[in-house]
Amino acid sequence: VIVATIFMLIYIAIRFKNVRFGASAVIALIHDVLVVFTVYAVIRLSVGNTFIACMLTILGYSINATIIIFDRCRENIKPLKGQKDIPYAEIGDQSVRENMRRSLFTTFTTLVTVAFLAIFGSDTIREFCVPIILGLVAGLYSSVLLATPLWAGLSVEFDKVAAKYRKTKATYVKENEED
Repeated sequence: VIVATIFMLIYIAIRFKNVRFGASAVIALIHDVLVVFTVYAVIRLSVGNTFIACMLTILGYSINATIIIFDRCRENIKPLKGQKDIPYAEIGDQSVRENMRRSLFTTFTTLVTVAFLAIFGSDTIREFCVPIILGLVAGLYSSVLLATPLWAGLSVEFDKVAAKYRKTKATYVKENEED
């Protein structure tokens, strides 16, 4: 899970040309894994190979939903590139609103299918489906309500640090030109 998460961070950072998207997505993925793992720890269910396969499936499903929302964020921010004080929270909210129906319907249809498999399937299938159900709910929550605000917060802080760096660099260059 850790190796998969690291490679996802690298992929997202390259794909979006922005580490903030990758960091936000990975934090949301860690949330999803921790939710499922915590439920298993509290209920004291055994963890085996099936559980590991479930965790990787949850990571893949959740990152897909998060990337779709982040892609919309990237599209919505394109007209504002180079602008000062970009409203990242508003862009994130707009992007989530534009994808909310898709995220809900995709998760609901997958959840219904997995729930039927859990109800009517064998014990082996049920062992796989129960953590997937937990992961689907956690993934929906993190993709829609956690990843985008994290991205917006990281982007605001990054812009503050970048502005401070540019100001310091400009002052340094100006002082050296005078000498």
